Amino acid sequence: MANLLNTSSVMMCPHGGTVTAISSNIRVQAAGGPILRASDTFLIAGCVLNVAGAPHPCVQVQWIAPDARLRVISDFTLSQQSVGLCVAADQAVQGAVIITSTQPRVGGM
Repeated sequence: MANLLNTSSVMMCPHGGTVTAISSNIRVQAAGGPILRASDTFLIAGCVLNVAGAPHPCVQVQWIAPDARLRVISDFTLSQQSVGLCVAADQAVQGAVIITSTQPRVGGM
């Protein structure tokens, strides 16, 4: 069982950009922060990716494999095992999101 992500979880893009989660979940929490769901908004700031000398930063995360069994407020939760793709403003996929820390109290699948 993998630890669920909450708004205190630390995530980044493969190029060092910081992911900020904005959750609409105000009802279900783990370790003091709202549990994150696939429908939440995940913005990326500080990505330094350049393609042929032109900036092409990651700007958001799109989750392609959330938890398959656990839902919060009718949407699938996210955990350490979830797969998210970092994308640029033109929707070009630029790599998988890196989850560096989660809350340790609640797990899911």
